[in-house]
Amino acid sequence: MPAYRRSLLVTLPGLLIGLALLGGCRPNPDGSTEAAAPPQSSGSLALPDSVLSPPDTTADRFEAALQTALSHSEATDSIGPVVQAVGRHFRGRPYRTGTLNAPTTETLVARFDGFDCVTFVETALALARGAQASDTTYAGFARRLAEQRYRGGGPVGYCGRLHYFTEWITNNATRGHVRRLGAQLEGRPLRDTLDFMSTHRSAYDRFATDDSLFACVQEMEARLRAQQRRDPVRYVPQDSVRAVYDQLQAGDIVALVSSIDGLDVAHTGLVYVPPDSGPNTIGLLHASLTDGVTVSPDLQRYVRTIDRQIGMVVARPRPVR
Repeated sequence: MPAYRRSLLVTLPGLLIGLALLGGCRPNPDGSTEAAAPPQSSGSLALPDSVLSPPDTTADRFEAALQTALSHSEATDSIGPVVQAVGRHFRGRPYRTGTLNAPTTETLVARFDGFDCVTFVETALALARGAQASDTTYAGFARRLAEQRYRGGGPVGYCGRLHYFTEWITNNATRGHVRRLGAQLEGRPLRDTLDFMSTHRSAYDRFATDDSLFACVQEMEARLRAQQRRDPVRYVPQDSVRAVYDQLQAGDIVALVSSIDGLDVAHTGLVYVPPDSGPNTIGLLHASLTDGVTVSPDLQRYVRTIDRQIGMVVARPRPVR
């Protein structure tokens, strides 16, 4: 989303379109995810052949992005710089909303011609993980993308999708893909009133008239609220973001916390560290609603100039073992 100064609540329909991919459950303790790395997934998720072989245009774009990931992976053992390099490879690609909800039946959607803020982060991370694993296949990329996007690594399904981004972070931390930095950054606990999807049911076509899916969403939110009360996800307030610049690294995943009732996160992106920059030069590499994939040069300034965003949650990609 862009660094605009107007509220995210100019109109409810516009807000819902931008936030339709954010939803969640079952965080783990910040402390535990910052200790020894949990085992990473094996990449054995079963997917239909239709999503394991890309069309020609997607194959070309995938190959170009993969080559960027591989070239940077050869130069470092750290995965963060590879994630940043892949994200930067996509600069200028347009913002595309609602792509995951376009199919009438849930299937794995992977695109390289444009992104929303979440699919941008997911795609960059999956490509970087593949490069570190020396897996150059599109099928491997597809499996990694699905493992990141769906609760517990799959199976693929609407109710299993990690809609709330705090759950996305926690679930991927549990599975060894990222590490939560809330305790390390001395973050404050997030509130536990997560019910945005269920309280705006009519805006979500998938479960607007499907009582079974709606019940699943309600149960998902209830689990997440209970877990948040027991073990809150932690965030850095917007006025303290610059104070933790020296603890951030290239490719860290940033989730911008929302003050909107019932919602945890309103935007996501990657920490951007320009080449040969000083320790206090930290930007945000993200998919912007108006500018597409771009870099906002100062992370704290970006957070402070956007209404209804009050701070950030940070997760660090883990090296592939």
